[in-house]
Amino acid sequence: SGQRIKDVVNIGIGGSDLGPNMACRALLKYRHPELNFHFVSNVDGTHIQKVLSRLDPATTLFIVSTKTFSTQETLLNAKTARRWFLEQAGEDADVGAHFVAASTNRQAAMEFGIREENVFEFWAWVGGRYSMWSSIGLPIALAIGFDGFMEMLEGAYAMDQHFLTAPNAANMPVLMALIGIWYINFQGAETQAIVPYDQALHQLPAFLQQLDMESNGKSVDIFGRPVDYKTGPIVWGQTGSNGQHAFFQLLHQGTRYVPIDFIASLKPEPGVEDHHFALLTNMLAQANAFMEGSQGGSDLD
Repeated sequence: SGQRIKDVVNIGIGGSDLGPNMACRALLKYRHPELNFHFVSNVDGTHIQKVLSRLDPATTLFIVSTKTFSTQETLLNAKTARRWFLEQAGEDADVGAHFVAASTNRQAAMEFGIREENVFEFWAWVGGRYSMWSSIGLPIALAIGFDGFMEMLEGAYAMDQHFLTAPNAANMPVLMALIGIWYINFQGAETQAIVPYDQALHQLPAFLQQLDMESNGKSVDIFGRPVDYKTGPIVWGQTGSNGQHAFFQLLHQGTRYVPIDFIASLKPEPGVEDHHFALLTNMLAQANAFMEGSQGGSDLD
């Protein structure tokens, strides 16, 4: 109908959902004020039904994010969305005007009804868990604008260059990898907790869970030979200070050995400086208690 798009629905799963979903939520303060973003991943029909029930087909754009355009869960959700769109829009329905794709399979996307010029391709060698930096990041670009998306890519590039050029003793990714190997193979740690003290990063543990466990979840080396060491931990976590009232008691006073990464933002949001001070204080106190020990453990409700 020519009406302005108000809602963007990303349909994907795994790397085609977790990365863009996490980034869009983390960068909420930079989001376009007139756009709403929805992420559908679960094959459970109630997920997509709940999202569709709030939408107007005339003002909705669907992004079908699938590397091969053959992922079962994504295609089922995409077909349900297309059927809903055709039923709701009636004789004015134009699938090609309201569905785009991020995929390596241009032909399959076109057979679905997506116009050739609306298929945003990327390289086949890009693994799903790294794909938010490719056209799978289209929801991010729409949310924060393409200039903002380019700034994010420049930040990623800067870290890539650091990894390629920094000496091992000062190389952050190398040091983190070595620490991980040390913890799981020499200290007996089975898991790794990620605790961001920043609500905007509440989906970061889920993203890192896939990034680490899908990358390192192997029992053979690159030559196919079985390995006799642990290749990666079980990654999990939740935002602080919520975690303090959930699982911190076991970490403080239980019998398991669990390395923890605490993550915080140093700059407070305007108007909530007192909240930020309490949040940062909580994080520093918890980190200190884990490092030096504490009889009190954590507060429990």
